[in-house]
Amino acid sequence: MSKAVYPGSFDPISYGHIDLARRGLRIFGELTVAVARDTSKATLFPAEERVDMAAEVFKDTPGVTVTSYKGMTVDYVRSIGANVMLRGIRTVSDFEYEFQMALTNRHFADDLEAMFMMTSNKYSFLSSRFIKEVVALGGDVSAFVPPQVEKRLQEKLARRSS
Repeated sequence: MSKAVYPGSFDPISYGHIDLARRGLRIFGELTVAVARDTSKATLFPAEERVDMAAEVFKDTPGVTVTSYKGMTVDYVRSIGANVMLRGIRTVSDFEYEFQMALTNRHFADDLEAMFMMTSNKYSFLSSRFIKEVVALGGDVSAFVPPQVEKRLQEKLARRSS
């Protein structure tokens, strides 16, 4: 069985991410949830906190490892002996972005494969950006993130608004 890496910023990890990882695990024997330290996105949580949240979520999920990485994703994937990058697709615009990224990655690492997996319908509208906005406005995101993630979001965003 292949070993896959599910890279992302996971800022914060949501039920959509969790669902995709668990479904990916049914296909691959091992799955590494890899939190990107170098990201063009402005993140709310530092990498260590994003790793902690993801590790807590997957602590009882055999076959899933949570870690972080720096640099190019393809270099990290190779360094741990994986050969597949798992990516989630919610919308057509996601596909366009992921397709371009997969072709760029292929230029640097034609031995690695990108696997696109459609999100589950009930999570297809979720984005970490909207989750953060809802919490910042005092909304309930319990349907979108695990309780421990919601708590961290509320604490982090309460400090920012004080």
